[in-house]
Amino acid sequence: MTVGKKKLPKGWTEGSVQDLLGLTDEEAAIVEMRVRLAERVRKRRQLQRITQKDLARRMRSTQPRVARLEQADASIEMLMRALFVLGADRKEIAKLLAA
Repeated sequence: MTVGKKKLPKGWTEGSVQDLLGLTDEEAAIVEMRVRLAERVRKRRQLQRITQKDLARRMRSTQPRVARLEQADASIEMLMRALFVLGADRKEIAKLLAA
C-alpha cells in the first residue's frame, strides 16, 4: 500500500531545517552534535534519577541553565561538562561527537 504525499498549503515548500535556516554543512553538523550531547545529558540525568536542580548544584550552575542545556541551548563545552559531572568518560563523548 502506498501513501500519497500530503498537499502543502499554497506558498509552502518542502525542505530541510538546514535549508530553512540557511545553515552551512559545518553549522548543521555543530547543531547535530549539540543535540546529541543534550539528549545524552537528559538520558544520563534521568537514569540517575536526579533532578535538574541536583545536576545544577553538582555543576555549580542553576536549574534554568540545566533546562536550557537539555534543550541544546548551550555551548558544546557546557554540554560536555555536564556529561563529565554525570560520569561520562572521554570515549563516550567522542562517540557522540563522531556519530
